[in-house]
Amino acid sequence: MTKTRLLIVDDDEDIRTQMKWALADGYEALMAEDRPGALAAFTADRPAVTLLDLGLPPCPNEPDEGLAALSAILTSDPLAKVIVVSGQGERQNAIRAVGAGAYDFVCKPVDMDELRLLLDRCVYVSELEQEYRAVQSNARTNVFEDMLGESPQMQAVFDFIRKAAPTSAPVLILGESGAGKEMVARALHRRSAQKDGPFVAINCNTIPENLLESELFGHEKGAFTGAHMQRRGHVETAAGGTLFLDEIGELPAPVQVKLLRFLQEKCFQRVGGRQEIESDARIVAATNRDLSEAVAKGRFREDLYFRLAVLVVEAPPLRERGGDIVIMAKAFLRHYSAEHAKTGLTFAPDALRALTLHGWPGNVRELQNRVRRAVIMADGKRVTARDLELANSLSALAPQTLKEARESVEREMVQDALRRHRGRITAAAVDLGVSRPTLYELVEKLGIARES
Repeated sequence: MTKTRLLIVDDDEDIRTQMKWALADGYEALMAEDRPGALAAFTADRPAVTLLDLGLPPCPNEPDEGLAALSAILTSDPLAKVIVVSGQGERQNAIRAVGAGAYDFVCKPVDMDELRLLLDRCVYVSELEQEYRAVQSNARTNVFEDMLGESPQMQAVFDFIRKAAPTSAPVLILGESGAGKEMVARALHRRSAQKDGPFVAINCNTIPENLLESELFGHEKGAFTGAHMQRRGHVETAAGGTLFLDEIGELPAPVQVKLLRFLQEKCFQRVGGRQEIESDARIVAATNRDLSEAVAKGRFREDLYFRLAVLVVEAPPLRERGGDIVIMAKAFLRHYSAEHAKTGLTFAPDALRALTLHGWPGNVRELQNRVRRAVIMADGKRVTARDLELANSLSALAPQTLKEARESVEREMVQDALRRHRGRITAAAVDLGVSRPTLYELVEKLGIARES
């Protein structure tokens, strides 16, 4: 079993040796007697925890050298875990050290059982922080073409894009409104051989039926009333790139015929024109409708459907993406906090619960809008479920008993205090007005991890 590395910094050799052997069953002890030795050992070996006496030479009766060593260690690694070991008369200096970033302190003479417990907790927090950093790093690797997602559903979408993008085959993207279908289309374009060409998007549901053919294929001067000049359509302007047809299920029957011909022959005529115009624009279509049902009811051409659906992918609804909801919410929070100059905003515990409970009928678009509004409306540094207008989503979690209500309040207060003080028990206990042993008991009872 690999032992945890521990650095003991004390100018008294007997104390260093006693601690080393007392902790030998679980820790590999490194030792230093002054600030330069401590910094050299910390830099070389990166111990999980440092036990630091404040009274170090050349001024062992003053805390200056110890506090300077603490500052240097935390400068080297802001997440380093340093436990200050001090005499009873140095208690105020130890509290100063905790305020400066030390994890905790113990008083001399040291109770070894208490020290072992504190060390074990300290190492546990350090491991949690390492896991958190690994998760954050992994999350960053899962940002794919501006899309964020760790869920299996999104990883499948990313894999599809990698395979489909290099081809010129048409793609049909299925998914609910707001699920990110256009983002998938843009990712396909950016990874295609025609990435340097234009990306042209058109929503077939927002253009009047009598104008849609002209919008897509252009028109000649005098083709209809109001056509005072020749105009190129989107199929033509997207040449060398990608044409994204959103809500393709709303395409009128006459335009369906003309789009089918373009897909088959890669050429078309402007409205009122006779000249054959070629375009190599790749067609990527999207719909939130069941096109197969529309085909069965005669509202959508079957031959066009099969031309469009050479490659098919579904943008999953947000409610099915599990942990992606909170990951994306935090990303939006960072973005809009910076945009509105409201730094330091975080989600309150009730907001995180509400985010996971809500059904998200508007999908990613709804999440984005709710977070943006909450950033603007939040009064303090924490965004609440009320700020997100999701307070009603918490009704299912309403405590049913007095005990449950009390534990819920205790948990939120303890978590909030630990978060503010980066997991430091002593500082959090002072903030909460309880003793350190009492706070330890609460942490254990409530199952709280002391993460930073």
